[in-house]
Amino acid sequence: MAEAGDWVRVRGMGRERFAGYLVDYLGTLGYSVERTDSAEPAETRVTARLTRMNPALPEGARELRFRLTPTSGGASVTWEHPTSVADADRGRMDRLQRELLAHLTRAISTESHATAKVSVSPVPRLPWVPPAA
Repeated sequence: MAEAGDWVRVRGMGRERFAGYLVDYLGTLGYSVERTDSAEPAETRVTARLTRMNPALPEGARELRFRLTPTSGGASVTWEHPTSVADADRGRMDRLQRELLAHLTRAISTESHATAKVSVSPVPRLPWVPPAA
């Protein structure tokens, strides 16, 4: 069952390895990234702070936080921060999350020779988008 708040899921790859792809890509966008792995609870937390100016990123994306947890056969990613985005920045924030998803999908597919799959969670949830009624 999808956890309330899941954004993306990967099958065929563990959370630690998947977190590595997320961390690497955030670094290319100009973020300094801190990653914390824990056994109890089994999760990886990724915190990214923008250190190099990037005009494509909205003001609300200066700090990003994600939580990765194991699932049966893979991992899920919960996008935890930012929790709200100004209406003027919503388009650029949506573009950022689409680009993250596209990059992760390509990188994972290429590296795993298409054996691992990245997909949007069955009940996708971004914290700045209100749940559907």
